[in-house]
Amino acid sequence: MGKIFVEGIKIYAHHGCFKEETAIGTNFQVDVVLDADLTKPALSDDINDAVNYQEVFTVIKEQMAIPSKLLEHVSKRIIDALFLKFPTVDKIKLKVSKLNVPLGGQIDSVSIELELER
Repeated sequence: MGKIFVEGIKIYAHHGCFKEETAIGTNFQVDVVLDADLTKPALSDDINDAVNYQEVFTVIKEQMAIPSKLLEHVSKRIIDALFLKFPTVDKIKLKVSKLNVPLGGQIDSVSIELELER
């Protein structure tokens, strides 16, 4: 087993409970850790045997483009989509952070973290 880290994904999206948040949008950061058996790609040196992190980014970007009221909801959607795309992944830990939180400039970010296994 091994871990694949894709960290610091910056995405502008339209998530939030307030009308202004979904209309205007804000910056988010997504960090993901994927647990998978890395034996085959380590031996083959073939991208087709690996969890392609470009495809991980694409899945996250696609899911972040769908507005949600709650970070919990978009996070679960991302994890479900990643499990669907990558059958060799056994466990995912995902952190989604909303930057520039509309609370009067008092908070740098608000984050949620989900960790799910197959």
